Amino acid sequence: MFGFSKVQGSSRTLGNMGVRARGSGVRHYPRSASSPDGSHARSRLFFAFILLLLTLTPRVDSSWWYIGALGARVICDNIPGLVNKQRQLCQRHPDIMQSIGEGAKEWIRECQHQFRHHRWNCSTLDRDHTVFGRVMQRSSREAAFVYAISSAGVVYAITRACSQGDLKTCNCDPQKRGRHSDGQGDFDWGGCSDNINYGIKFAKAFIDAKETTVKDARALMNLHNNRCGRMAVKRFLKLECKCHGVSGSCALRTCWLAMSDFRKSGDFLRKKYNGAIEVTMNQDGTGFTVANKDFRKATKNDLVYFENSPDYCLQNKAAGSLGTAGRVCNKSSRGTDGCEVMCCGRGYDTTRVKRITKCECKFKWCCAVECKDCEEAVDIHTCKAPKRAEWLDQT
Repeated sequence: MFGFSKVQGSSRTLGNMGVRARGSGVRHYPRSASSPDGSHARSRLFFAFILLLLTLTPRVDSSWWYIGALGARVICDNIPGLVNKQRQLCQRHPDIMQSIGEGAKEWIRECQHQFRHHRWNCSTLDRDHTVFGRVMQRSSREAAFVYAISSAGVVYAITRACSQGDLKTCNCDPQKRGRHSDGQGDFDWGGCSDNINYGIKFAKAFIDAKETTVKDARALMNLHNNRCGRMAVKRFLKLECKCHGVSGSCALRTCWLAMSDFRKSGDFLRKKYNGAIEVTMNQDGTGFTVANKDFRKATKNDLVYFENSPDYCLQNKAAGSLGTAGRVCNKSSRGTDGCEVMCCGRGYDTTRVKRITKCECKFKWCCAVECKDCEEAVDIHTCKAPKRAEWLDQT
């Protein structure tokens, strides 16, 4: 409904955002044009829609994640859950809020990609200010991942917007000037290096603002995982260069720092989710101690959590679990996407559907590929719903 991807009940994956290209060190980004009159009319309609939405939707705990649902034209005073500092930053930097809103859709897609084959698949809820529902109220490893990936998404979105020239307060990294050297020799900074430090600084100020207003274990956990997310973007910065020597000999190089594809940060944080460490708050309330003394201590790069995850097999409104009834599963897999695991032993239904695919493709001179449309029967397996008595025990 809001542009978020609601994936519960399917195993559909979502494509990546467009990847920017670098050639001579100068980046070109497509911009969309719009009519000023049409934009003004859409703005009035959007404002009316948001007021209606906020009137009809129950008031619940929420966060800045909802900016992505509201879209580009954010009304700062009407976003539930923002603390004063976040609201001030929102009003002061509307262009950055637009980038954060667009970035929210990207990191939610990445979250859903990482968990597409799992019982909990990062589903979002329509008309819900919390975006993910009550599942985020528990201090679980899933909450740890969402806070980390959302923080990483904000850093990525702001940094990218800086390099595109979309923001008034930042541009390319001003420190990447002059001569430098690496393992291959000297080079000149040129092109447009991604201003990752600005992205991290603003993301920290905006996202952490809510957690610094309270002093409890959950706030400390969120701050820790937020930092992990920010650093997950910076660790994959890469040096890209263009050679200017004779016959491309690279005797002279112009280089710039660039962020890697966001998928790398997502893959990294997913590995951290798998190895997340259960902790408890120490006695003075300033840090963590590992819950199980047999495990190693948590480092700054580890995701941490306090509570075990709920049972995602069954729908449980109190815990925010949507259950796995109706989810597509892989009959031949023994992994988490397999029907035995995904359906929690309840069994599955099989539906035969017809699918049209391209086949017998031939290359035609010049320069096209011609294919036939072929029809094939495919079996789709979906998890059975639990027995009613079993379901009632969880609601």
